[in-house]
Formats: sequence, C-alpha cells, structure tokens
Amino acid sequence: MSAEILIVDDNADIRNIINELIIDAGYKTRIAANYNQALAEIDKKLPDVAILDVKLDKGDNDGIELLSHIKTKNKDVPVIIISGHANIEMAIKSLHHGAFEFIEKPFDQERLLNFVGRAVENFNLKKQNKEYESKLFSSYDLIGDSKNTTNIIDQIKKISLTESRIFIQGPSGSGKELVARKIHKNSLRGKNPFIVLNGALLDSNKYELELFGEEKENGSISYGSLEKANKGTLLIDQISEIPLDIQSKILRVLIDQKFKRVNGNSDVSVDVRLICSSSKDLKKEIQIGNFREDLFHRINVFEINIEPLSQRISDIPLLIKYFSKKISENYNIKELEIDENNSYILNHNWKGNVRELRNLIERIAILQPDTNEKISNIIKESLKIDNFDDQIAENSLSVPLKEAREKFEKEYLTIQLKKFNGNISKTANFVGMERSALHRKLKGLGIKEFN
Repeated sequence: MSAEILIVDDNADIRNIINELIIDAGYKTRIAANYNQALAEIDKKLPDVAILDVKLDKGDNDGIELLSHIKTKNKDVPVIIISGHANIEMAIKSLHHGAFEFIEKPFDQERLLNFVGRAVENFNLKKQNKEYESKLFSSYDLIGDSKNTTNIIDQIKKISLTESRIFIQGPSGSGKELVARKIHKNSLRGKNPFIVLNGALLDSNKYELELFGEEKENGSISYGSLEKANKGTLLIDQISEIPLDIQSKILRVLIDQKFKRVNGNSDVSVDVRLICSSSKDLKKEIQIGNFREDLFHRINVFEINIEPLSQRISDIPLLIKYFSKKISENYNIKELEIDENNSYILNHNWKGNVRELRNLIERIAILQPDTNEKISNIIKESLKIDNFDDQIAENSLSVPLKEAREKFEKEYLTIQLKKFNGNISKTANFVGMERSALHRKLKGLGIKEFN
C-alpha cells in the first residue's frame, strides 16, 4: 500500500506544486489550506507523513501546534516543517518539538522528495518493528524452572534498566534473541527500535553497508542498522561470523561513539545499546584468531549463558504445556493433551533446543491426532529415535540381569533427577521411594546429585 502524505500550506501555488510532486513520486496525498482544515484531517485519520507550513492563518506558529498535536496522537509519524520565514531559532524549535526535517522556502524539489522518502522509510520501519515486537512478545515468554532459566529471568530483571552492553552465549534455537528482546522491552528504551543484524546471514561484501549505511551519489541516504537502532537497541546475532576488518570498525564505534557512512565524510553520532550473541565459544574463536580479544571485552560487560535444552530437562514439561496452550490458541483448536513425561521427549538430545521442541508441538497441532497413541507415534517419528524401553531392552540383551537392571535404573533415575531439577524430595515422590533410600540408590549407582 502506498504511503499517504498530508500537505498543509495556505499558499495554493505551493500546495499544488508539492501535491503534484508527491503524487508523481507514487504516494497518495491529502491537502489542507488552513489550520482548521489541517486539524480536521489529522483528527479524521493520521497520515503516514505530514508536510506542514509553519505559518498558516491562525498565528505565527500554527505549524508547530499541529506538529505537537500529531505527536500526541502518534510520536512515530514523521513531520517535515517548511517555512518561508526560516531562521535558526525556528529550525531548532521545530526539531525540539519532534520534527523529522526542516526545509526553507523556496525549496529544492529533489531535496524535499528525499526527505519524504526517508520519512516514509522511517515510519514503515517503526511500524513493522512494533508489529513484529507485539506479535513476538504476546506470543512467547521465557518458560522454565531449571536453575539456568530462573537465573536468566532474574538477570533480565536486573540488567534491563542498566545501559550495560550484553553478550548472550547459547546454542542455536535456545532463545538468545528472545532474551535480548525481553531485555529491550523491559528497558528504558523499550518503546524505541529493536533492530537485529544477523552476522551469519549477510553477504560478505555488505557488512559495512548494513551496519553503517551509505551516502549515494544522488544525495540520498541508505541507513544502516546503527542509525535505525538510534535511541533503541541493536542486537548483533552470531557476531562470531563478522569478518575481522569489520570487527575493528565496530570496536572503533564503541570507543568513539560515532562513525562515517560508506562514501560519507561527516561523522554520525548515535545513541544505541548493543547486545551481541553467538552460538560459538568466542574465547575459543579468539584463540584460533577468528575474533578480536579487545572487541570481546568491550561487548562482554555482562554475560548471559543459555544452556542446551538437554541440560534443562526440568524445563521440558513446562515448555510442552506452554507451547501446547499457545499453539492451540493460534490454530483455534482444542488444547493438545501431550504427556509431559513422555520418555521419547525427555530422552531426546534436542540439538535444535527450544525451537525444535516448539516445532514438534506445532507439527502435532497441525496433524491433530485424536488419541495418545497417535501423538506418541508422531513424536517417535519426528524425533527419529527408538522407544526408550526398546533401547534399554536392546542394550540389555547381551548382559547379565543384574547389570541390565543397574543400567536401566541409572538411566531412568538420571532422567527423573534432571526432570525435577535435582530436587530429591520431588524425585523420590515420583519414583515411589523414600528420600534416604533414593540417596543410597543414587550413591550406589554412581549418580552425582546436584542442586
């Protein structure tokens, strides 16, 4: 859908020139010839971008009043102020009230179109970002009662209100971006942009353009992630994949708090909170020469480590219940009844971590099995592992009964202990043993207890 531009000017000739210029550029327009008409248009429906003359029929600063009125309705709507009586004080005043740009009459048509194009891009970016954030945050939460997950939830609460740079370490699919978004949403920057730059997905020749933007020969500007994230948060995901020469430029930005666009001559200053993440061990990457140690220390002011899901077995039943409810709501079907203690699920390696588990639940929801047996078959086929009992039986056929029993007990109790996050009382209650008897059994089998 083409962007809609509101044009407000009491001079009919100028109003018509701007209107034709904007229409020829492919945008829709609405026009107003005075203050009251403009107010009525704004209250009827907010435009995507507004072009306002400073002085209309009501007074010397009616354009500024209209600017303030728009900003009270939606601060993200870009407003371009134009004036035939321009001075530095007027320009500063309009920018102070939230104007996107200020331009003097008589204006250069290409310059005005450039301002409009940038304003539309800015508005669309903020709109898309809000829609995406809203969908994500209303859909998924950080779920689990393992020590690792509860520690991360506590860390998010503590560091969200700081400005510290954060490094998130964790395997693919474990929830690194979700953690970063939660930190942003709970921070003082939460209403401003959250921009993601994925170092693993970029063409090797486009890192600088994506980060710093570009000043083109025709005078237009392509904004990079740093400027798009101004006043907000920039997440550089998989920062381990960023080339060394670009790493040095990121380091320089962190030191100087400014940069130059590609083909640009002027310094650009931005106010951005940086969060970085990686599924690789950056300390090992430093040792083999793939990552700068000085950059690591700059980005790693506060570190969050997300463990693989296979080490957070106590989170799995809660995640199953949570995803079953959420996905059933999304598909508008009866809530799934999946056995949270299913041995296939608890014994699976989960190389794809939480994302893999969520995809499994979604697959079950789409197929809509009507019996527990069908659900179990889908799980077995999806995870491509043998039945837990079959594994134990097969592994036990070639050993004496005493050894087979010990092997089963060790695997069984290890899974149950992880499932209850090391809680001996809950584990004992579930397996039907006294606490003291379970302690002795664990010691005899050589299973290490943990808290």
